[in-house]
Amino acid sequence: MPGLLIYNSLTRKKELFTPINPSEVKMYTCGPTVYHFTSIGNFRTYTSADILLRVLEYNGFKVKYIMNLTDVGHLTGDNLGDADTGEDRLEKAAKEERKTAWDIASIYTESFLTDFKKLNLTKPFEFVKATDHIQEQIDLIKKLEEKNLIYKTSDGIYFDTVKFEKNTGKKYGELSTLDQIKEGARVEPNPEKKNPRDFALWKFSPKNVKRDMEWESPWGIGFPGWHIECSAMSMKYLGETIDIHTGGEDLRSTHHPNEIAQSEGATGKQFVNYWMHGSFLKVDGKRMGKSLGNAYTIKDIDDKGFSPLDLRYFYLGGKYNEQLNFTWEGLNSAKIALEKIKNQLEIIKSNKDRNVISNEKLEKLDKYRNDFISSLNDDLNTPKALATLWEVIKSNIPSQDKYDLILDF
Repeated sequence: MPGLLIYNSLTRKKELFTPINPSEVKMYTCGPTVYHFTSIGNFRTYTSADILLRVLEYNGFKVKYIMNLTDVGHLTGDNLGDADTGEDRLEKAAKEERKTAWDIASIYTESFLTDFKKLNLTKPFEFVKATDHIQEQIDLIKKLEEKNLIYKTSDGIYFDTVKFEKNTGKKYGELSTLDQIKEGARVEPNPEKKNPRDFALWKFSPKNVKRDMEWESPWGIGFPGWHIECSAMSMKYLGETIDIHTGGEDLRSTHHPNEIAQSEGATGKQFVNYWMHGSFLKVDGKRMGKSLGNAYTIKDIDDKGFSPLDLRYFYLGGKYNEQLNFTWEGLNSAKIALEKIKNQLEIIKSNKDRNVISNEKLEKLDKYRNDFISSLNDDLNTPKALATLWEVIKSNIPSQDKYDLILDF
């Protein structure tokens, strides 16, 4: 079986996947911020992670897979949430819906998990919540404090990116391009920050304001910054160096570079060996966004008479790290294609025969199997793998062999 090739966002090239420990691959995915219904754009990223998990297992690897749920600390400072200013998204949603932030987290976590099942996504070893790991985040900040990598401002505790580079000899922000982290481009300017690239590890609660979510810390009452949760939780469950970290391409500019900096600043070890980023899902050729009214959810899919599995098939029609354009017409085409596959399977199942297979058909059978897994092993090329599936359906190999092969796929 050919080896698995992965496009590594860190090195910007395809690489043969080699696990740290062949007996168990360690994989982490950045999950949703549970302040609203999860969009089909985000679910494209989680479906890609699911495909990766299945391909790893098909290649014989045992995988320990962790996905986080952000239920505190993700601020509204800009439209991608990378700034250190603004309101906590859950606290803001709580005010709008006249609920507590804890209620908001519970409601939208339950909604996410329900939709997750509908898409037939494999349940991770653990869904980990930021609010369940406050002490781990505080402990990690303490480690950074011991290494003199933090400083205090009037609104919180910040990570010092300049000292990180001096202390480790590593370059901050290798995942992203320089223009993405220039002051004013993506990160909110803060006059108290030593460097515009520095980011919040712990935010203080505003004076005379009682937040729904706040905790005691050595530096003052407040809440963790968005970035620290993923480092603390991945280290707890997967160790200081993990094999694969996945997420949407919007996280590549700031969130993931910050994860790398704070993790490697604390441990002195490489944080992640392979970074994989899923590309955006557009809608009718436009950016998806709640303000544009096109951030569709699984409920929208259901309400239009489609199945979430139609959407899953639609996702597979595009390569995970290339932009995909969602239209209702495109989803309908995916629905028709999936129905054809199901109908063909029923026909094959009812007419199963296993005649003595000729050498020619045996070679064809082996070729289909090899083509299918080779496509998936080539950086998860699902469109090419689906093309092979359709070749099998239309082929003249015995129906029993055809049926078994399709189920194997």
